[in-house]
Amino acid sequence: MMNYVLKEDLQYIADYNLPYKKLKGKSVLVTGATGLIGTSLVRALLAIGDIKVIAFVRNEEKAKKIYKDFLEGSLFFHVADIVKEIEIDESVDYIFHCASVTTSKMMVEKPVETLMTSIEGTKNVLEFARKQKCKSVVYISSMEVYGAFEESKEVSEKELGYIDNLKIRSNYPESKRLCENMCVAYHAEYNVPVKIARLAQTFGAGILPGENRVFAQFARSAINDKDIILHTKGLSEGNYCYTRDCITGLLTILLKGANSEVYNVSNPEAHMTIAEMAKMVCEKFTNGRTVIFDIPEDNTFGYAADTKMKLSSNKLQSLGWKPELGLEEAYRRLILSMENENND
Repeated sequence: MMNYVLKEDLQYIADYNLPYKKLKGKSVLVTGATGLIGTSLVRALLAIGDIKVIAFVRNEEKAKKIYKDFLEGSLFFHVADIVKEIEIDESVDYIFHCASVTTSKMMVEKPVETLMTSIEGTKNVLEFARKQKCKSVVYISSMEVYGAFEESKEVSEKELGYIDNLKIRSNYPESKRLCENMCVAYHAEYNVPVKIARLAQTFGAGILPGENRVFAQFARSAINDKDIILHTKGLSEGNYCYTRDCITGLLTILLKGANSEVYNVSNPEAHMTIAEMAKMVCEKFTNGRTVIFDIPEDNTFGYAADTKMKLSSNKLQSLGWKPELGLEEAYRRLILSMENENND
């Protein structure tokens, strides 16, 4: 049975003020459909209803576990590898391209595979969209494309910072930058109606059991009433977005965004350093636990560069989107959802 926090979030998305009638009776392909964003999109599209959803996955068994509450109805699995040519016989009207490596460990240990997943995968999706004459495509990019700025500042879609292209870990942001340009190229040359979404770090109800990014670690510390241990000084400024706000943002871009344009999907009110966020979780969700800094001598390998920026989402908000949940409420709902899952 679906946990009640996730159920509330899906109902919120289904009731959101967007022209969903464009999607009714249509088919939507979601790549990376066992990742956090892909999973959240698939669930949301099924909650909206009367939409054929094709979940592009590599592992059908894993997918069936994730979607155990959604297997009856208009959900279909396409099992394949994104780095190979996409062969789907039926028509596809819309695409969300979410497939990507998302763990720093994989980016460092398998840099070539990380690059190929991004570059070959995006090329295959855009080629498929061109042949299918899709109505709208959204490419899921990342705030990591912004790189590093010398001073903390508010950043719009027009600004870019520095990325050291000779660092192994840079394969992820550099490949995202290239894929964004590939999207623009496919629109210019083949008129593929593609939009780009640069996501802040997104989390909320419905995260997957194996999730081990910082937000999940903090939430587990709160649930188990343990101190939060940081292996860096935690000075990187985090830009965040609650899952349901992110999904309404992505649906807004799909249905109302301009082709070949990029939109930040971030809640400006959900912005603080990693250390500040750890302290907030300890204060609000534990019984007097604290943040402990356990910093090894060489702690740079495998971590993204420290972020000094606050993402502006004014461009997306001009389309009518409004993020609703700040960090404290996002953690409250995440923790409730995780506890609910654990009790099932």
